[in-house]
Amino acid sequence: MTGAGAATVDLLSAASSGNLAEVGRLIAAGANLEQRDGQGQTPLLRAVAGNHVAVAKALLAAGASLNARAANQDTPWLLAGAAGRSEIIAAMLPLKPDLSLRNRYGGDALIPACERAHVETVKLLLTSGIDVNHVNNLGWTCLLEIVILGDGGPRHQQVAKLVLDAGANPNLADKDGVTPLQHARKRGQSEVAKLIAAKGGR
Repeated sequence: MTGAGAATVDLLSAASSGNLAEVGRLIAAGANLEQRDGQGQTPLLRAVAGNHVAVAKALLAAGASLNARAANQDTPWLLAGAAGRSEIIAAMLPLKPDLSLRNRYGGDALIPACERAHVETVKLLLTSGIDVNHVNNLGWTCLLEIVILGDGGPRHQQVAKLVLDAGANPNLADKDGVTPLQHARKRGQSEVAKLIAAKGGR
């Protein structure tokens, strides 16, 4: 393959491998920033997946979309949140990501970041105007995911405190009417339970 087509394929490969020099050369040569692979992934999405911070920043500076959807519904913004890519999230924030986009579970960037206790990422996401009480397709908020899928340890305690301080409703129950506090107590997550109760959780 020759010409622009070869350049765009090379950009996907260069972004995947974190080759900043090659990415910069290809951007300067006019490569298509929104080239897709067979899964609908763009160079920026691949850079996020590999945590290639400098490459992601270069692509963002060149105008790559942080809202481009792959076949699995991921966008660079959503994946950066889920994967805890704090430096990349920080670079994306000034570009005003589309907070209405949802992942394949109907969630936003905050919910999986909380589930996985990406503390620094959660701090950044909470500055974006993201809905701290969004409910995904499972019927879970970020607070419910912290409790149901977390381990109750120090990092999950930190993200629980962060979202509660940011206005997470401590009494938004799951589809069965079970509240975050009830889940925390059932799972023996005493410190998380204390945090929820202190904010009026029942």
